[in-house]
Amino acid sequence: MHAPLPPDESARLEALARYQVLDSGAEKNFDDIARLAGFICQSPIATVTLIDRNRQWLKARVGLDVTETPRNMSFCAHTILSSEVMVVEDATKDSRFSDNPSVTGEAHVRFYAGAPLITPDHFKLGSLCVIDRKPRTLSAEDKQALEALARLVMTELELRRSSRELAAALKEVKTLSGLLPICCYCKDVRDDQGYWKRVEEYVGDRTSAEFSHGLCPKCAKIHYPGIHLT
Repeated sequence: MHAPLPPDESARLEALARYQVLDSGAEKNFDDIARLAGFICQSPIATVTLIDRNRQWLKARVGLDVTETPRNMSFCAHTILSSEVMVVEDATKDSRFSDNPSVTGEAHVRFYAGAPLITPDHFKLGSLCVIDRKPRTLSAEDKQALEALARLVMTELELRRSSRELAAALKEVKTLSGLLPICCYCKDVRDDQGYWKRVEEYVGDRTSAEFSHGLCPKCAKIHYPGIHLT
């Protein structure tokens, strides 16, 4: 059975895109988290999986050779429908998965447990999951460990995003550190294409700064002599 789309699917996909992680190379931190999840839960397969529009893509994997599969085959696509760990003790007895090719085919999936990867603004990007080829259960302690490791995955993704945004911000600062042609009368600034812009527009195009307008005491005295500012 195909998983229904989350009600916030469009915004969720936008959130996933902001992390710029899809189709990126292998990274030891994510590989180590997947390996640790498999070790703690005593499962031969563990993955860090992200749910894209039409596929599930594996950022890290232990015990699997594939890097992606269609979304309609994904167990993790069901996991992102909730904030809780999803546990499937025997997929052959679960109506959602009993006819899934991963269950009926050579992969022989029976047990699955996945903790959703939840962003600070509550979007579920995918899951940290463990898989076994035999039916089994998951202890409360293992479930808690899986949740903790899923939070660690999100910490890594947040650090990656923050570092990228910081680098972009520093680049913007450097862009503004050179010589700016500015009109000595109206104070408009000439951009790299030769167009003149108000300084607020010029800075706003290159940084996240926003302007508010006020009246300094010097100008108030000249233009509004009846107003006294302190």
